[in-house]
Amino acid sequence: MTYSDLKIAVVHDWLPLIGGAERVLEQIMTAFPHADVYTLFNFLTEDELKSLNIKTVKASYLNKLPGVKKYYRKLLSWYPQAVEDFDLSGYDLIISSSSAAAKGVIVGAHQTHVSYVHSPARYAWDLTHDYLRQTGLNKGPLGFIAKNMLHKFRIWDYRTGNGVDRFIANSHFIARRTWRTYRREADVIHPPVNLEGFTLKTEKEDFYLTASRMVPYKRMDLIVEAFAKMPDKKLVVIGDGPEMAKIRDIAESCQNIELLGFQAFATLKDHMQRAKAFIFAAEEDFGIIPVEAQACGTPVIAYGAGGALETVISAEHDKVRGTGLFFKEQNAYSLTQAVERFESIASAIKPEICRKNAEGFSPEKFRSLLTQIVDEALAANNQKQQQELKRTG
Repeated sequence: MTYSDLKIAVVHDWLPLIGGAERVLEQIMTAFPHADVYTLFNFLTEDELKSLNIKTVKASYLNKLPGVKKYYRKLLSWYPQAVEDFDLSGYDLIISSSSAAAKGVIVGAHQTHVSYVHSPARYAWDLTHDYLRQTGLNKGPLGFIAKNMLHKFRIWDYRTGNGVDRFIANSHFIARRTWRTYRREADVIHPPVNLEGFTLKTEKEDFYLTASRMVPYKRMDLIVEAFAKMPDKKLVVIGDGPEMAKIRDIAESCQNIELLGFQAFATLKDHMQRAKAFIFAAEEDFGIIPVEAQACGTPVIAYGAGGALETVISAEHDKVRGTGLFFKEQNAYSLTQAVERFESIASAIKPEICRKNAEGFSPEKFRSLLTQIVDEALAANNQKQQQELKRTG
């Protein structure tokens, strides 16, 4: 189908920086280059917007608040009204890219709305109590206010699911969460991976690698703690964030652990290509970095939960197609055991097989599946409108 005759709007939660969700947005915009983009907050430069193939972006009124870049994530109670304030009545097709509120835009009966769900808002649904504990809002007057705000957001979030014609989840894990949250089935399209940027290297060196933002749920502390117990195995750590001081305290007396802090892409890629294996300890909705490691021909040792179960093939269960292995418990002991098991089978995991698995997450495949679902949603909506015309004479 050609889309040149359709007016298309893409609604994305926010644009604070270019991360995984924005790479998905980039491919949506590649598939629908004439679409207008709506977002709650836009902090990107013109060059950054251009790199995402965005020509026209319209930010909400919240974007004009003084110094909003410092506190935009704390404006949850304002998101519903700001999203509903977008006037999309002139568009034929609406594609939302949502992990918070974007799917809640107001749509009419004649419009088709396809929502790509990175996740239902974690802090409002299954991770609510973790969020409240981590922010100190699980008790007291402020806690009461926060709980009431989240309760109201959940009611709004559930109701707005009725305005979506087709849901797409970024993994089967998130499809299950989408069903649990909205009682709606979701198709699955895994996020695209930059296969050209992460190239195959078959020669590996004797060190392990982990890389991530150092925030609590990434469990970088777990990884460093595990390697502190394995002084004969070298670990390189790339990344920075609020947990850096904690990580440094664990690693400071360990000569086998090298903390590099934040590094440019070229350095990350170089280490990812040369590493014996990549370590991943988070429970992610999808988790794109294990796929990037495999694109470099590097096996992955991952916590066996969430999206990693869909991107890493256990070499312990599939000796031909295996690209890594899993550890069952999110603790240092379980990881040390997994590293020992990996070393006994590492020679059987081929870099070329890792790369082949990563190629299943190409941008081309993403766009093909996306446009197929959009075409189906448009056709179904058109059929409903034709049936309505027949009924009314």
